[in-house]
Amino acid sequence: MQTNTLVVRRAVPADAPDISGLWLRSFAAALPSVTRPHSEQRIHAWIRDIVLPTQETWVATVEETVIGMMVIEGGDIDQLYLDPDHRGCGIGDRLLELAKRRRPGGLSLWTFQVNGPARRFYERHGFVPVEKTDGRGNEENEPDVHYSWRPEPGGGGIPGPAKEPDPAAH
Repeated sequence: MQTNTLVVRRAVPADAPDISGLWLRSFAAALPSVTRPHSEQRIHAWIRDIVLPTQETWVATVEETVIGMMVIEGGDIDQLYLDPDHRGCGIGDRLLELAKRRRPGGLSLWTFQVNGPARRFYERHGFVPVEKTDGRGNEENEPDVHYSWRPEPGGGGIPGPAKEPDPAAH
């Protein structure tokens, strides 16, 4: 019996329709009380014209169907969305572990305060809340939480590639 294999890979331009569809479904399922500030057409264009060409975007696929997506921008996880039918299957864990390997010095992210499942997920993965806001700083005007993850002192964090020291930092 053949089992479905989860593949995590860099997104390519041809993934844009699947990624934006996933983003829209996931947003609606996870955040039913949050008003989305942009139309579906604007979300599709944003994914196609801005996110994919300019940001480090990853997808999780099963049988070539996109069931998860993550965007890392600098030291931030800018987007992490899962197909509603595939939550709780370890896909988010795999994407977050990848982000920690890609950014071994630490990560930060924002999530809405009303998104209890996401908050518990990030906290379970070692992220700690460092700031709460009233939402005036985001397009949705929705209270949010800023989370941070730093590897444990003494090498207990997720290993990643060695980074060259920044000469400008001295």
